[in-house]
Amino acid sequence: MRMRRGRLSLFISRIFKRNITTPHCNFPSPQPSSKLSRFLSSTTQVEPEAEASVRAVEKLLQYEFKDKTLLQEALTHPSCPHQPTNYQRLEFIGDAALACAVSTYLFAAHPLLAPAELTLLRAANVSTERLARVAVRHHFYKHLRHNAPEIHHKVKEFALAVLDEKDNAIYGGAVKAPKVLADIVESVAAAIYIDNNYSVQHLWQVFQGILEPTITYEDLRKQPQPMTTLYELCQKEGKQVDFKRCRKGAKNISNVFVGGKFIASSHLQQKETAKLSAAKGALEKLEQAAIYHELTQKYKGFQEACEIDGAKQKLLELCGKNNWPKPSFRVEKKNGPTHDRRFVCVIHIKTNNGQLLMEGNRKSQVRAAENSAASLMLLRLKDGL
Repeated sequence: MRMRRGRLSLFISRIFKRNITTPHCNFPSPQPSSKLSRFLSSTTQVEPEAEASVRAVEKLLQYEFKDKTLLQEALTHPSCPHQPTNYQRLEFIGDAALACAVSTYLFAAHPLLAPAELTLLRAANVSTERLARVAVRHHFYKHLRHNAPEIHHKVKEFALAVLDEKDNAIYGGAVKAPKVLADIVESVAAAIYIDNNYSVQHLWQVFQGILEPTITYEDLRKQPQPMTTLYELCQKEGKQVDFKRCRKGAKNISNVFVGGKFIASSHLQQKETAKLSAAKGALEKLEQAAIYHELTQKYKGFQEACEIDGAKQKLLELCGKNNWPKPSFRVEKKNGPTHDRRFVCVIHIKTNNGQLLMEGNRKSQVRAAENSAASLMLLRLKDGL
């Protein structure tokens, strides 16, 4: 494994060197605007109020700038008053430079992936959602210089949401990523790129650790794009997907209907994240329903003789022994006339590995229906399902 990594590093290094030694990369030095030129003629030092932020970000990057004013510029939002320049120009070149560095790495690291797969992988690693999370997890956002209260509110809300995330939210989480966070990551990348005479290799040497862990193709397989997956899944089944949106106070409500039937809903501030969250919820419900249907069909055929006496109590004891919450029972169906009513009960259990559902056989009494569902659930748990 160590030898493989060594060979990969050597291969990547050679590719990067090939890129920067070509004659076409002898770029001119960046020329400041006339307004900035007048400012720089009086000082080449970082402004006193920016010194602490510059030092802090250098420490985070483990890189010391030769021209520290580049980093000052990279951390300055257009709303910051009395500044000769801001990060917008750096963001422009940083976007391209970072995409080039990531593309080169992915090309060398994944020799068997097709161009379309590499494109998906690059997009996931340099998306706004991804780079905004990099800004939060490496604390770049704390050093953004701005004078816009709405930015402070949005960044704070997003940062708190990211810190609560358990999984790698490739396509976004509960709060939409503020673009300003991705912008400063790209502008800081540009500052490194220019500070090293437009060297993609040096940019990657500094920035690779910041972007790790990179999103892999296996990650994309485990977390497919929810909207795309939902539409593809329902198209195969001949079902139409409809999203219906409404607003309630400050919340956007997104409801998902499949084949005209309500499946899932999400209530969030941004309509895009509400729609994405609703799509995720719909996929989970549909997957759960598919497993539920398969298992119900498997155990539904068990006859009365297979039912366990006192199954409900035994299931309660099993849940207590495994430190699971108590199972919940509900009557799912009521069939027949009043004098000959039949009941079907569904049981729901939360385990350490997820949630389990099981439907019992039709019974003349609710208690018997609950025992039937509990019996089938015990059989399922015995099978390790």
